[in-house]
Amino acid sequence: MKNNTMDSPKEGTSTSFVGAGILAALAASLCCITPVLALLGGISGIAATFSWLEPFRPYLVGASVLVLGFAWYQKLKPQPAGQMDCACDEDEKPSFLQSKAFLGIVTAIAAVLLAFPYYSGAFFPKESPSTALAAPAATATRANLYIAGMTCSGCEHSVNNALRQTPGVVEANSSYSTGIAQVTYDKSKVDLSRLAQNVATETGYKVTKFEEVNQK
Repeated sequence: MKNNTMDSPKEGTSTSFVGAGILAALAASLCCITPVLALLGGISGIAATFSWLEPFRPYLVGASVLVLGFAWYQKLKPQPAGQMDCACDEDEKPSFLQSKAFLGIVTAIAAVLLAFPYYSGAFFPKESPSTALAAPAATATRANLYIAGMTCSGCEHSVNNALRQTPGVVEANSSYSTGIAQVTYDKSKVDLSRLAQNVATETGYKVTKFEEVNQK
């Protein structure tokens, strides 16, 4: 009797594609997941660990979609007539790792990972008690920080949190599309260079320039 206990090359290839797809999705989201883990764990030093992956995120997202799409194509495409007529290949039920259910679970996990930057803000506080009070008019200052490396809304939340948690900051709003963080702070409690340093330390993004905004 023929032994069919070993996985076929086709099944092994399918598993490899599934693994590659989920790894690409994880890599694409690490730059946004790590700051959240740092926040929840109280370890700010690890926030910038994977910030270098930001420029590669679009390519990793594309790779994950293409690889998982091909895995689904391999799973759903009609079998050649010769394979359908061969009953010996149907003697054993495919393992769970080779099933459509497993591929569906992996695809759902990948989708959650890839969408992470769009809901990561839920993990960051909108403001802290130390920043909720308005600064006196005499010392209230507005400034712009020009930040390199922000590519998604998750980056905005990370930068905003780093600024808002700094004593003396009243308000902070950043935009990845412009690369600018607008901040209002009490200059008697913190200076602009300290704010730029905090962004670099807490997020890993480089502040290329900062300047006060003239107020009339």
